[in-house]
Amino acid sequence: MVYLITFLEGFISFISPCMLPMIPIYITYFAGDANQKNNTVINAIAFALGFTTIFCILGVFAGTIGGLLKEHQTMVNIICGIIVILFGLNYLEFINLKIFQGTNAKKQKVVGIFSAFVFGVIFSINLTPCIGAFLGSALMMASVSGTVLKGVSLLFVYSLGLGIPIVISAILIKKLNSVFEFIKKHYKVINNVCGIFLIFIGITMIFGIMGHFLHSLI
Repeated sequence: MVYLITFLEGFISFISPCMLPMIPIYITYFAGDANQKNNTVINAIAFALGFTTIFCILGVFAGTIGGLLKEHQTMVNIICGIIVILFGLNYLEFINLKIFQGTNAKKQKVVGIFSAFVFGVIFSINLTPCIGAFLGSALMMASVSGTVLKGVSLLFVYSLGLGIPIVISAILIKKLNSVFEFIKKHYKVINNVCGIFLIFIGITMIFGIMGHFLHSLI
């Protein structure tokens, strides 16, 4: 259940207002000069591995910090829950957290697998303000887990939720244009659902429900 929630957070990051419009541009970068479909897919996978690496490293830190604060687990749960609820209120536009306004990605030239990997690393840093609410929620859950292994696994699953749609988009970019347009037209509804989703996660953290699920994982 917890991993499903984290995967959904990654997917919602993919359809966020400042991420989704950039996907066709990224796919163009992945195509390179040859503009071959195989190159595009391979580069998209390398790109996903780039940001997955950084997010997993963040998961190590979050899990480590949570482990060091195990004696104060209740307080960790409450603080993490409140932070995630604030993320949700930001999505619902009850408050305005300027750190999540996003940044414009500068055009990068992708000329191979390594270049695409580095682009993924840059992406993980450059667009963190854009996907920060759900990335932050995943990191809060990693902290609540209290172990490095669970922290890494949660951030890996989050990366899958973000990376799989990117790779699929690289394969089916022309066929997905209508889907992208539909999502763009319904951003208001999507943001409201995202906000409620985050608030729900925050509440489960505060009352220790999320922590119970995480600690019950093998």
